[in-house]
Amino acid sequence: MRVWVNGHEWAKRQLRRKGIGYQELQNGFFACDDPIALQKVCDDFSAEDVDAFFRRWLRRLPHPFTAADRQAGMRYQLSILQMEVSLTQVFDRTLHGRQFFEEVIRDNLDVGRPDRVQLLFQRRISRRTPGRFRTRVLTAGVQPSLRFDYKHTRVKQYFKLDKALRTETTFNDTYDFEIGRNLGNLPHLRRLGRHINHRLLTLERVAQHCAIASQTVERIVLPTVDDGQRAPAQRWGDPRIMALFSALCAFSAAPEGITNRSLRQRAGSLFDAGPKGYTQARMSYDLRRLRLKGLLLRLPHSQRYVLTSLGRRVALFMSKSFARIVRPVLQRLDPSLPDQAPDPLRRAWRVCERALDAAISEARMAA
Repeated sequence: MRVWVNGHEWAKRQLRRKGIGYQELQNGFFACDDPIALQKVCDDFSAEDVDAFFRRWLRRLPHPFTAADRQAGMRYQLSILQMEVSLTQVFDRTLHGRQFFEEVIRDNLDVGRPDRVQLLFQRRISRRTPGRFRTRVLTAGVQPSLRFDYKHTRVKQYFKLDKALRTETTFNDTYDFEIGRNLGNLPHLRRLGRHINHRLLTLERVAQHCAIASQTVERIVLPTVDDGQRAPAQRWGDPRIMALFSALCAFSAAPEGITNRSLRQRAGSLFDAGPKGYTQARMSYDLRRLRLKGLLLRLPHSQRYVLTSLGRRVALFMSKSFARIVRPVLQRLDPSLPDQAPDPLRRAWRVCERALDAAISEARMAA
């Protein structure tokens, strides 16, 4: 026997009983007169509510147990076959929500890779871990969705009805997380699902809001001295430094920390370090620089590091600004490119160059 209980519909009935007004969003909520009360209703949903729903129907439907069987203690016991934990975040304007979600897709195409998945689910992934680790961007009509998996667990994110960002974690086998199927484990699974949803959104928000102050940029790209310890500059645009920043982005929420080996492997794949490769000694030197700049924090009594809040923002800002602005813009301004397809940016740049040349000539400072 299978029993399906829709938590959203259950919550809507509780609100109606309490006389609290709301606007529904299909399988969710668009607005509510008392959001705090709504959250409490959702938190109060328990295994006992599911069991009571089931027992109420058992009194109306025929089943094999006779009255004598029930008096002898024979009864059905529910287990969790599938459970979905969702989060719906409503935007003030459709345009804002769509822009944000399009950027989310663009920045998180690698979220399904094993190293990223194990950060979100806080589970170690090895060659023996079952499942296909990939990111899928599926389009139904004009509505794209971002999806990735861990074993039998599915995570889906999409822009719901042009109004809200919907994040869903669906457990299809509770043993993926060493949790039994007993209905009493519902609160534990709910906390786990909420944790996964919020962890994903935290990673996405950090990627969207990574701007840093000019003083911070100067501190990173110029040499500094703190407490008598000199920290060399992290030159923005240097291939080795940019590979290092890009590698750090993958560890933006690593619960187990960063090691010399883990960071060296990722940075080495992004930077040609020569015949000797990215050596352990070279990475030790880079880790020290990052720590003195305040980007990394060494965990006590260990050889592991974690990114500071400043480190996350710096790594994302340096990587995104170089990869999305500087490098493509300089390629567009390359004077060796043909003019068969005029670029508005190139035309504006040449007008600026001519105006600057004229100003220099008028000042009689030309070479």
